[in-house]
Amino acid sequence: MFNFIEQFANFITSKMGLSLQAKSGIAVSFFIEDFFKIFLLIYLTLFIVSLFRYQLAPEKIKEYLVGKRAFWGYFLAILLGSVTPFCSCSSIPLFLGFVAAGIPFGIAMAFLISSPLISEVAVLLLLITPQAGWKVAAVYILVGAVISICGGWLCDKFNLKRYLKMTEEPQQKCSCSISISEKIRSTFIYANDYAFITIKEIGLYVILGLIIGAFMHGYIPQEFFVKYLGSKNIFAVPMAAIVGIPIYANHNSVLPIVQVLLMKGVPVGTTLVMLMSITAISLPELIMLNRILSWKILAMFVGFLLLSFIFVGYLLNAIMG
Repeated sequence: MFNFIEQFANFITSKMGLSLQAKSGIAVSFFIEDFFKIFLLIYLTLFIVSLFRYQLAPEKIKEYLVGKRAFWGYFLAILLGSVTPFCSCSSIPLFLGFVAAGIPFGIAMAFLISSPLISEVAVLLLLITPQAGWKVAAVYILVGAVISICGGWLCDKFNLKRYLKMTEEPQQKCSCSISISEKIRSTFIYANDYAFITIKEIGLYVILGLIIGAFMHGYIPQEFFVKYLGSKNIFAVPMAAIVGIPIYANHNSVLPIVQVLLMKGVPVGTTLVMLMSITAISLPELIMLNRILSWKILAMFVGFLLLSFIFVGYLLNAIMG
């Protein structure tokens, strides 16, 4: 699908006087190829999803969720969390708005878990990664959905809402009536602006991830990954889960590293565990959540996700190994 980008990367690398068999040439070619591929996919994905997101003001989202049965509430919460490119700074206020609007706490938590855990950009990049493909992408979505549902159900089951520190509803934006043509035009403008603004905000992190990924791909031998993260190391899965917590990165910046891990032969389960740990249990997110959740529910939140990731990692490695 992106063979032309690979050929372009190899051409530029050769013009730079680097051999495609040398470590430096392999690293540079990988960086150039993934630079164009990832930024192109990020823009296209954010643009398309933002066309949908533009229609989902917080009050509309709450209308979808209020009064729904538990099962459909969890399903809708995960769907909205998956297709809306919210970061922690926007998903947390929405989470508060859901609670204040009377949406069951478990459904709101399902949204809060799925929003950073399941990424549409990650799905697309897994689809085009030869070592992953549609099966791994489907497993990634299914795992994220199951973890989100279980987390939400447990919150309702044990009435964890009592550990909330605050339930203030964020301010709502005024929605004014406009013509259909103006709405279509404003929707496309919004989608384009949102995609470019997001790329500007995350661009540096993506480039840093590409640099790390290119170095790992070109200079770190496969034997290193097999030894420490391979299937023969029984502690590889929990190690991947714990190592991911202090790393602050979004899906877009960590995916080049994920690609390298898969290319180097790291099992799918271990790789996905690291991806999910980095994006769903990052320290900055925990600091933000500590403002609204007591330390008890925060500890349970982290513990539940860690245990879920580790269990899923071992299970996937056993099934797909």
